Amino acid sequence: MGDILTLTQKALKDIDESASSIELESLRLQYLGKKGSISLLLQSIGAMPLQKRGQFGSDVNVAKNKISTQIQEKSKLIKEQLLEKKLQSEVLDLTLPGRKHNKGSLHPVTLTLNRINDFFISLGFEKVKGDEIEDEYHNFEALNIPKSHPARAMHDTFYFPDGRLLRTHTSSAQIHQMENNEPPHQVISPGRVYRCDSDLTHTPMFHQVEGLWIDKKITFANLLANLELFLKTFFEDEDLKIRARPSYFPFTEPSAEIDICCVMCEGEGCRVCSGSGWIEVLGCGMVHPNVLKMMKIDNNKYQGYAFGLGVERLAMLYYGISDLRLFFENDLRFLRQF
Repeated sequence: MGDILTLTQKALKDIDESASSIELESLRLQYLGKKGSISLLLQSIGAMPLQKRGQFGSDVNVAKNKISTQIQEKSKLIKEQLLEKKLQSEVLDLTLPGRKHNKGSLHPVTLTLNRINDFFISLGFEKVKGDEIEDEYHNFEALNIPKSHPARAMHDTFYFPDGRLLRTHTSSAQIHQMENNEPPHQVISPGRVYRCDSDLTHTPMFHQVEGLWIDKKITFANLLANLELFLKTFFEDEDLKIRARPSYFPFTEPSAEIDICCVMCEGEGCRVCSGSGWIEVLGCGMVHPNVLKMMKIDNNKYQGYAFGLGVERLAMLYYGISDLRLFFENDLRFLRQF
């Protein structure tokens, strides 16, 4: 019993005087490890007289618990001392300004798309979203585009093996609108479209906004008036010169292309407008009677107009961007300007 008390006192004194976690771990192994002093005492119980084993084992376990408890408390104390020392050495000046975080911004194409949507919604148009994967009927036939039309060729359209395709315009969303709802219809359909076309001024994926207004007493004059108002509002120029040229689209008749005075050179002629002083910005026309007929809409009672515009093209003109590829290269030096 005297040996156990002496061993316990020495162990507690050594633990109390330890100054680091490494030193404390060494003491734990010295006293409580497999070959430690306490472990050797426990192993010696078997060689003792039977009547002394119980008391001796109990005394050794009491000593073991005291040493183990002292090690835990000392370990906690050392950790607290280290933390306090660290806190005192790391001075935090609360008067310093905080770290700046770079703010993200919307992409110029998104900004342009939002401005277009906001304008037409303010006129009472409803925004509808169609599927980017379509069938030939909704993408072509319902829009009066026959099978022989060049737009349906493989070199213009992305086809899937099952005959479906990536839509080449968002007009297919308008077909679904007319199929599932009774007139009148006043909708715009913004979104991504796809065509097999890639060069300095074209990309295989781009964004369009197409509009449709079908009602009683809708005229070509209504179409031109709304598009003129849109373009002057979009470019923030009340004096913007606008002209309509006769054109052809399978799903409208009569059809027109809308030009604006070149915003880069103000009509004097430059590389952007090919020296003409005018830039084509959208196509439009009165909805073809064949389209109304396929949608089971009485063309003697209802008529309407449709228009379509490229978002990237308007974004380039509005922001003065000369290279279409800048929209897709994700160069932060370019994007941070917006």
